[in-house]
Amino acid sequence: MTRSTPARPLDVEALFPELAAYRGTTTRLHPRPGRPGLSASSVGGPMLWPADEQWPVCREAHGRGRGRRPTDIHRGRQILASAWARDQAPGPSDEERELLVELYREHRLPGVSETDPLPMIGLAQLYCGDVPDLPTGPDDCDLLQVFWCPFNAHGPSGYGLDLHLRWRRSWEVGQVLTAPPQPPVLGADGFLPEPCVLHPEQVATYPFADLLSEELCARIDAWEEALEAEAEQAMDENPAEPPSYQYDLSIPPGWRVGGFASWHATDPYPMDCLICTTPMRLLLTIASSEWDNGSGSWKPLEDQAQRPHPSATPTKVTVGRWGELNVFVCPDDPEHPHRWCIQ
Repeated sequence: MTRSTPARPLDVEALFPELAAYRGTTTRLHPRPGRPGLSASSVGGPMLWPADEQWPVCREAHGRGRGRRPTDIHRGRQILASAWARDQAPGPSDEERELLVELYREHRLPGVSETDPLPMIGLAQLYCGDVPDLPTGPDDCDLLQVFWCPFNAHGPSGYGLDLHLRWRRSWEVGQVLTAPPQPPVLGADGFLPEPCVLHPEQVATYPFADLLSEELCARIDAWEEALEAEAEQAMDENPAEPPSYQYDLSIPPGWRVGGFASWHATDPYPMDCLICTTPMRLLLTIASSEWDNGSGSWKPLEDQAQRPHPSATPTKVTVGRWGELNVFVCPDDPEHPHRWCIQ
């Protein structure tokens, strides 16, 4: 099933014609639970990985001998999904609760050393032919594969992520690795994606307001304040939330490729290439949810028609405190190190 973004509540360029010069595109990936194949773009699906090539691993020491087992996480999610889908007495039974307590227990694995290489998790793979805003990689690579370590104790702060990007030419892959290694335990459930098929949709997008000109940003702020004042004066018992530039008119929520980064959790700061100092561009946004109470106007039409409404967290991936991970790359040389930030 395709996914279609509803028309925006207002024509933002009619309100602020200057925004036409800033307009860009981003591709919403719309991941939904399914059974993706090797030749398809996916989140949490099988990777087109050569059998004779080493799987990405993390070599940092960060308590990898203790955590939750991947099979337990998947099983716990299945139990909860089935329990809440019941027509009669939805929710887990006492027996299911007891099982969930056991599945959610942390395990300490004997014989697992903190210095042993830890297999990374295949988070997503994206084909250029599927995703309009995905740039071609170095040397005409048509496939981007994204991995991460299932622990967040990296870097000087001890709270960083270890994210690995791999570009490849899909037509050169011969025998495929059919049983990739898995980490024995994970530091948190949110590192483990559920297999999802993608429904890419390209939409218009505009920069985060604070990155616009000072004069235009001030006019947008004044417009939003006027709408809020009108809503308060309406004296409606159930007033509708007025549209806003940030949540309804500029940057869509959810997993997406290209476009502009949202800086709603921090002030914007430069994301320049560490090698050549070129301003980097947003490659991929990995989101904890596809929409929330503030961004519900972006919920696809097909999801609104479904009863009951589908979950806004199909991938089960969690970034930070229910935020999103923005991954940036150098536009001049995609082989330069990527950078990321969490919002």
